[in-house]
Amino acid sequence: MKEREKSEGLVKEFQAFAFRANVVDLAIAVALGAAFTAVVTALVEGLLTPLIAAIFGKTNFTTLHFTVNHSEFQYGLVINAVITLLMVAAALFFLVVKPMMAIRRRNGQATTPPPPMAACPSCFTEVDLRASRCPACTDELAAGWGQ
Repeated sequence: MKEREKSEGLVKEFQAFAFRANVVDLAIAVALGAAFTAVVTALVEGLLTPLIAAIFGKTNFTTLHFTVNHSEFQYGLVINAVITLLMVAAALFFLVVKPMMAIRRRNGQATTPPPPMAACPSCFTEVDLRASRCPACTDELAAGWGQ
């Protein structure tokens, strides 16, 4: 009897954890992220990579390498990774970030402007004017220090 009550309590505790709003939101975000990854990958591999091939004449740089003392340095792999990163970043920026920013501006939900900044008098690090201590050199900043 006690074992059954214990397991029922455990199930209820798990349900309370699993169905909290932030856990469900996170699960949805992961699923959407996986789906969006497939779309971006298809865009990069199906459109952008052939475009690079048309311009530069080569789609895959993995065969590029040089040898020093029988050690092979495959710099082509690095070139491929950098190109892929830049293409994915560009696709995300132009297909997600820019449209979302436009939608927010249209709906009056523009991003908040950055806080006013000034250089710390001691170390010249840019510091929020509302700060009372520099995060870089930890010097105390007097009231009205940035005016």
